[in-house]
Amino acid sequence: MDNITLEQARNVIDAAIRKSEELGVKMNIAVVDAGTNLVAFNKMDDAWLGSIDIAQKKARTARYFNMDTGAIGELSQPGGSLFNIEHSNNGLITFPGGVLIKNSDGAIIGAVGVSGSTVEDDHAVASAGAAAI
Repeated sequence: MDNITLEQARNVIDAAIRKSEELGVKMNIAVVDAGTNLVAFNKMDDAWLGSIDIAQKKARTARYFNMDTGAIGELSQPGGSLFNIEHSNNGLITFPGGVLIKNSDGAIIGAVGVSGSTVEDDHAVASAGAAAI
């Protein structure tokens, strides 16, 4: 299994911080490897404490199901095929901000989870981080 390296994870974090600063928001940013193990984490100064856990769960949720958390959220609405999935795996986060990280061959090597602002900002920051690879 291909895994994100620490150097790559730091690049993801750095890119996500740059996007956060551009948007004027304070974020918690978590990077997990392909096995959902935490590789790197950053809490920006004054970022919400409650978002630490959310960022890590967003990253893991994206990797558990190999799709962005926003897509899982759409499928988990009442009547959806994944309704109530957020109650599995000791709690999942099913709103935007968790994005898969792929290598140049398209293989999934990890995921990034971001929390600390609106879900639109969270997704934009996570996407910017993932794009650094």
